[in-house]
Amino acid sequence: MSRVTLNQVCKQYGKNKPRVVKHFNLEIEDKEFVVFVGPSGCGKSTVLRMIAGLEDISEGEIYIGDVLVNELPPKDRDIAMVFQNYALYPNMSVYENIAFGLRLRKMPKHEIDIAVKRAARVLEIEAYLDRKPMQLSGGQRQRVALGRAIVRNPQLFLMDEPLSNLDAKLRAQMRSELIRLHKQLGVTTIYVTHDQTEAMTMATRVVVMKDGVIQQVDTPEEIYNNPANTFVAGFIGSPPMNFMDGILEEHGGRLEFRTNGFALEIPRRIAKAPAVDRLAGRSVTLGIRPEHVGVDDARDAGQGAVIRGSVIYSELMGADRFVHLDVRTPAPIVARTAPGRMLPAESPMSIVIDMQKALFFNPENGERLD
Repeated sequence: MSRVTLNQVCKQYGKNKPRVVKHFNLEIEDKEFVVFVGPSGCGKSTVLRMIAGLEDISEGEIYIGDVLVNELPPKDRDIAMVFQNYALYPNMSVYENIAFGLRLRKMPKHEIDIAVKRAARVLEIEAYLDRKPMQLSGGQRQRVALGRAIVRNPQLFLMDEPLSNLDAKLRAQMRSELIRLHKQLGVTTIYVTHDQTEAMTMATRVVVMKDGVIQQVDTPEEIYNNPANTFVAGFIGSPPMNFMDGILEEHGGRLEFRTNGFALEIPRRIAKAPAVDRLAGRSVTLGIRPEHVGVDDARDAGQGAVIRGSVIYSELMGADRFVHLDVRTPAPIVARTAPGRMLPAESPMSIVIDMQKALFFNPENGERLD
């Protein structure tokens, strides 16, 4: 079993320094593909390096399977790492790079040959085994780095931003390759990235981190649709969730969200939630995804709450157009629309907000109100 358990793990560089990882608790099941995501400096690579044994832990326990590995050196943890910079030996051929770790373990030559050629076949780099790394593209070099990890047949793969040096097209291709490899090999994988696209498309579960603390652990769908707080809601999604600060007020037997001269009626299922209901008369933060904001005329009023606003500018993003709108709030809101819509700057618009999809957050701590 290649389950990984982190129990109250902390990391502190120096006695009087702040902790960069704080009381990190996580259970990763056998054969999972778990992605750590968060902004630069949030501690995700530090956690990965502690699991690998490349960083000492300051407090807590790390188990791989049933073995406590706090004091085990990296070579005894039965792991394989793939790094951002490939870390290939330039004077060795592809074959020799993949075989290097096996030779250090003094594996018989014929077994090495079988293992290297099997990995090359899986990664579709059989034609490049005699080449040197400098003769390969970035994507091919990353496949070689993966091959070097695969041949070790470890119980755990650790990957630290392995695709960040590739261009957008190659990243998309390699994401598909990594998903395929995981399904084929079934090895527990922990993957670190700052790219939310990688996290949302590859992971069985996503771990969102901020300032060394786990903010939420869940499937990509749950992370996107039911973020635990404003940080997760704003970090996951492109463009990010829109936020508006206002007050919940009762009016004519209805609960409304009021801000800057307009009011949005809150659907009954949300209004009756205890966490929302008890905040009537108090400030809240409303969150709405750009795809739940429509830009049209008043005939769409039946599909949501309509407010008036104007276009600031729009961005054509291939299959979508992102429209930035002035609705008299401190920050503009963004709508995701069809690419063919031509919306000149300063055009007055009816803006339709699907309040069935709205989320509410406590402005004091950012936590979502269920």
